[in-house]
Amino acid sequence: MSEKIQQLQLLQQNLQNVALQKQQIQNQLLELNSALNELGSTEKAYKIVGKIMFSASKEDLVKDLNEKKEVADVRLKNFSQQEETLQKNVEELQKEVMAELQQDKEVKQN
Repeated sequence: MSEKIQQLQLLQQNLQNVALQKQQIQNQLLELNSALNELGSTEKAYKIVGKIMFSASKEDLVKDLNEKKEVADVRLKNFSQQEETLQKNVEELQKEVMAELQQDKEVKQN
């Protein structure tokens, strides 16, 4: 029983970690979309590397941002799938633990 509870706690921690990583990717996608929108409405483009900002080709920046967006989309999809799988596992294990607790309670009452 305690082994299942520990396993459940571990699954819940993993689920929280995946949800956090998924949220970070979603934020990254928002930033990328915002940058792409801004690039669409400007003539000059600049890129920051480290502490240095320099003029850059608008087309190159759009290409770079779109590539980053594609990678982020794939990562988001993967995290969503992991989150869904972990959520199902957590729910199944919770049911098992609750059923065992109910059985223990009934045995003690008899």
